[in-house]
Amino acid sequence: QVQLVESGGGLVQPGGSLRLSCAASGSIFSINAMAWYRQAPGKPREFVARITGGSRIVYTDSVKGRFTISRDNAKNMAYLQMNSLKPEDTAVYFCNAYVTRTYADVVNDRYQEVWGQGTLVTVSS
Repeated sequence: QVQLVESGGGLVQPGGSLRLSCAASGSIFSINAMAWYRQAPGKPREFVARITGGSRIVYTDSVKGRFTISRDNAKNMAYLQMNSLKPEDTAVYFCNAYVTRTYADVVNDRYQEVWGQGTLVTVSS
């Protein structure tokens, strides 16, 4: 089993900052892309940012220049530094990763998609 556990959410005032962390654990051989998604109340889950194994990064337009995604491959961790937070950033933030469990999975391009349970970010004065 592979698990993703997010942490770092909380209540912050508009203009403030938070750093989310995502820890991957379990039977992992390698991790390809790691990403952050979010889901605001009453809205569908949406993509926020992704970082590939080769450190290629993509952001959704609404967070460009404010959020920074990074990863520590040695620790199987991903991070999301969120600055200049706005009330519309309020959501449950989910970590997502594509992992392999064996070398054979890598050779055969068999990646397992894994989701965390989410961490709540509330931006309010």
